Amino acid sequence: MLREKLKSYKIILASGSPRRQQFFKELDIDFEIRLKEVEEIYPPHFQAEEITNYLAELKANAFEGELKSDEIVVTSDTIVWHNNQCLGKPKDENDAFTMLKSLSNSTHEVITSVCFKTNTTTETFHEITKVTFQELTDEAIRYYLTNYKPFDKAGSYAIQEWIGYIGISKIEGSYTNVVGMPMHLVYQKLMNL
Repeated sequence: MLREKLKSYKIILASGSPRRQQFFKELDIDFEIRLKEVEEIYPPHFQAEEITNYLAELKANAFEGELKSDEIVVTSDTIVWHNNQCLGKPKDENDAFTMLKSLSNSTHEVITSVCFKTNTTTETFHEITKVTFQELTDEAIRYYLTNYKPFDKAGSYAIQEWIGYIGISKIEGSYTNVVGMPMHLVYQKLMNL
């Protein structure tokens, strides 16, 4: 359905995330993966979706001046927002343990921003999903870190892994947003091109 609609465009997914790549494969569209090294640093006073919007646009702007008229680059950034703090990817196992311990028995927000950039326009949107963890024991956290090594994930966890099955008691909003991209919004945007 979408493939026919997009036949005059070349979609570029600028993400190394296997989960985002899988989402695009499952949309059944032709797309290319094109990666650029970007230093993900944002102004320290930024809060919540200001951070993800800024980083998604930063990644898209790396393609400035090289997009052809039929090309659309899609970039994305996800953070966990908890107690007015941004939890990105953990620095090491201790950092990951501390993050998961802070998420235990509480609710946090997963914020993902997506940027669509052409050679003439830039459009960014975001989604917020509330995720509640029941109490996680130290043993459960250590088991998860040892066996799943979630060190490339915002907030040190993946909802679609063991910790999500045993620890998440409630989710309000988009599931795919927590995995890494709010696909219902991406689909709408692609349909409206």
